[in-house]
Amino acid sequence: MKQSNVDLFDPLANKESGGISASGSDSEVVSNGDFSFAFNDSNFSDRLLRIEIMADYSDDCCTSAFDWAGDFKRKKEENMKEITLDLSLRHEEQILDSSGPGMEYVLAYEDQDEEECTMINEAPPGEDADDRDSFWSSRCSTVLRVTTIHISSPILAARSPFFYKLFSNGMRESEQRHVTLRINESEETAFMELLSFMYSNTLKTVTSTPALLDVLMAADKFEVASCMRYCSRLLRNLPMTPESALLYLELPSTVLMAEAVEPLTDAAKQYLAALYKDLAKSQEEVLNLPLAGIEAVLSSDDLLVISEDAVYDLVLKWARRHYPKLKERREVLGTRLGCFIRFPALSCRKLRKALICNDFEHEFVTKVVLEALFFKAEAPHRQRSIASVESSDRNHHFIDRLYRYRPVKVVEFELPRQQCVVYLDLKREECAYLFPSGRVYSQAFYLGGQGFFLSAHCNMDQQNLFNCFGLFLGMQEKGLGTVSVDYEFAVRSKPNEDFMSKYKGNYTFTVGKAVGYRNFFGIPWKAFMADDSKYFINGNLHLKAELTIKL
Repeated sequence: MKQSNVDLFDPLANKESGGISASGSDSEVVSNGDFSFAFNDSNFSDRLLRIEIMADYSDDCCTSAFDWAGDFKRKKEENMKEITLDLSLRHEEQILDSSGPGMEYVLAYEDQDEEECTMINEAPPGEDADDRDSFWSSRCSTVLRVTTIHISSPILAARSPFFYKLFSNGMRESEQRHVTLRINESEETAFMELLSFMYSNTLKTVTSTPALLDVLMAADKFEVASCMRYCSRLLRNLPMTPESALLYLELPSTVLMAEAVEPLTDAAKQYLAALYKDLAKSQEEVLNLPLAGIEAVLSSDDLLVISEDAVYDLVLKWARRHYPKLKERREVLGTRLGCFIRFPALSCRKLRKALICNDFEHEFVTKVVLEALFFKAEAPHRQRSIASVESSDRNHHFIDRLYRYRPVKVVEFELPRQQCVVYLDLKREECAYLFPSGRVYSQAFYLGGQGFFLSAHCNMDQQNLFNCFGLFLGMQEKGLGTVSVDYEFAVRSKPNEDFMSKYKGNYTFTVGKAVGYRNFFGIPWKAFMADDSKYFINGNLHLKAELTIKL
């Protein structure tokens, strides 16, 4: 579930939540939102905030967001929910220990006559009190220095649910004037910038990526959604690099789940997807990406790849390289990466290989392969309907990418003679991409043990000297030496939208040879691609080839 932090002084959050300012106007929130004049001014403050700067934990020492993010990749989620807050009372003074990496806050109160009140913890089974005390003492740091500033509880409470709950919980500490907050030394600069932002709605000195990320994580820790949104916007405006994009995608899970950070992570995913769009040219770089990076690349509909079979092979190669242990590899394929393989676009041969592949859990691969086979069995119009309905699915299982080898639907017959009917659909934008001299190939299909393929071209008509659409049938280089085939090409056309035969013939194929027509429709390219072209039906060109082996 995404965070939904309420910030009464954030115009966007206020508008989305339906809230209004005290005077009833959103515009007044915007115009009156700058309270920088009151920051650390006793005349406009009702509390005194004593900030104790603690030495960073020796085993969790991170000096910036960049250090933390690198360490986070190694530690996974170990420290994300750790309770590290020690809240105690000293002579009517409230202490918040926020020096740990966790987000959970624990209150503990003792008799106020005591010199100091500490957290009371029972030792877990099998652990004695000395072990427990040794653990906590090793986790606790000494106070390096203390900073005291004047704060306004209404302003902080309006900007942050954390401070709102702190100052309005109805308990005695909510009425106390002195509040002590403990933070790590590495958090000091970011926290002071965050406090300033809560008054002024701006960051005056923070401009670099590391500093903005530090403030972003401080804003997440203290639940200041408007500052998270502000930092996210500034980071998006900075030049993106592969390193920074990966860093944004590997932020702590609590930060990634925040709605305010979504535009930043979306921009990072789009950047990586565009950078590594052509898998044939960037395969080695993609294989070296971390998990978050390859997920961003594989989620793209615009990935330029030979076929989905190549995506399948790439995913397995990446998983085997990064997760050599089978159990871990199965886990990451079943829960993270497998969903980015568009199994309905795999060839039947690759689906058969997937079913017996030991890298996948049997339950997972059986489910996705059956789903793919049912989809392939549907009529073309039903496939398009399913793809349209499922377009909102984040993994786009039924959406084709920009395949160099386009998927085909094949109907095979063994009797009374060896025959197959092949259906190839091309989108209008795919055809447009061919101009002025491009070509696109179909996936291989087989007849009589020999592999064939269709190829669509944008050609130059040699007689009339204009560009035109061409269609060819070719035989793969592997296999038999010579095959004689009867063929027929057809296309759907308006107004009746039935298949209309265009060419028939017989051709004796030898290795690497092809037969076809340079100007398949007998018209210029411009007329073929026109808005009123009779060959595009709902934005798709439907081609059919019927092949029969001549005995």
